[in-house]
Amino acid sequence: MPLDQSFIGREYPPTPPYEVGREKIREFATAIGDDSPLYRDVEAAKAAGYPDVIAPPTFAVIMSMGAHDALVEDPQLGLDYSRVVHGQQEFTHHRPIQAGDRLVTVVHVDDIKTRAGNDFLTVRAEISTVTGEPVCTAKSMLVARGTGEDEA
Repeated sequence: MPLDQSFIGREYPPTPPYEVGREKIREFATAIGDDSPLYRDVEAAKAAGYPDVIAPPTFAVIMSMGAHDALVEDPQLGLDYSRVVHGQQEFTHHRPIQAGDRLVTVVHVDDIKTRAGNDFLTVRAEISTVTGEPVCTAKSMLVARGTGEDEA
């Protein structure tokens, strides 16, 4: 069953705040194999001009993918997540994510296209502080395999 095209332009409510901790940043940096002191050492981060340790750029995936839950769990969209592969991801940072940030994410459905029997869902996650300061825009494309109907 193809995805509901009326979802294009839909926005979901903000997520609960995600509190960015030094240990989460360190764990993420370790997981991706990046040993930059900016992700581990407060004094190194301060020497570089940051108020605290910063997160690797791809750390934003934690907030963006977590925010996708509202979309994935929306029964009206008709997305069968067992058929989904992650097709593309990009981040536009407005400033680094740093320890102590309290971040919320708002998910937007930017596009739904059908090609070769697959649905391509373009999703944008706007990540900001709880006070509204923009931090990162994360765009991703989810591909629902074998769910679309070929266009005539």
